[in-house]
Order: sequence, then structure tokens, then C-alpha cells
Amino acid sequence: MEKTTPPAPLLAGTCLAFTPVPGQRHRADGWTPDTQANFIRALEAMGSVGKAVRAVGMGRASAYRLRERPDAASFAVAWDLAIATGRTHQFSIAMDRALNGVTIVRVLKGGAVDVSGGPDMAVVHAALREDAFAKATKETE
Repeated sequence: MEKTTPPAPLLAGTCLAFTPVPGQRHRADGWTPDTQANFIRALEAMGSVGKAVRAVGMGRASAYRLRERPDAASFAVAWDLAIATGRTHQFSIAMDRALNGVTIVRVLKGGAVDVSGGPDMAVVHAALREDAFAKATKETE
């Protein structure tokens, strides 16, 4: 059985203040403590489980299996904190794009350059759906 170390005191209060789930089998391509920490970092940055597992080269189903293990309570708490932080960050980006717009530069045939700007409504709608979904799931809990 793999020895786990407690989180560093400097990480207290962050999503990285968790105890990694010990591995049942030793696998170089498995959910090592480093892979778990990188997944939590990616989840915090992206706010999406699918994107975070791809970033660390793991599968979505295996991430959820890891989360559901009896000894994964600390990892699950870090997951919840990281995804909430990531979704808040993504929502902030979308609102910034809605208020300030985005600049699109296109090079046309013949070398002409077209510069246009405006809100990125696709990102805004996605952020609003995510926020509405998060609120709806909290209300049903």
C-alpha cells in the first residue's frame, strides 16, 4: 500500500489541500498523487471534468471511480472546490467578453485584413447555462 502524506500547511484553504487517494495497484499510468494534484489544478483552471481529465491524460470514468472510493473523501472535497472555482473563473471570462467584447482579425483573399469586434455570445450563453445548471443542482440537493 502506498504511503500518503498530508497536505502542506501553505496549501491550507486551497483546493490543493487534500490527501491523495492511495493507489490499490502500483501503475505508472494510473492516478498517482502527482496526477491527482494536476487534475485538481486543471479542474480549477478549466471548470470542466472532461477537459481536466484530458489535460492529465486520464479518462472521465476512471476519475469518477477514483472520486467514489471510500478513501477519497479529501479528494472529493478538493474536486468540488476546484470545479466551483473553475466555473466561477470561466463565468468571469464570459462576462468580461460580454461587456468588453472580443476582437476578431481575419485575413481575406488577396491579403486584406478585416478587424471586427463585439461580444462573444456563444461563450456568454455557455457560461449562463453552466451557472443556471449549477444553481439548479444546488437547489435540488
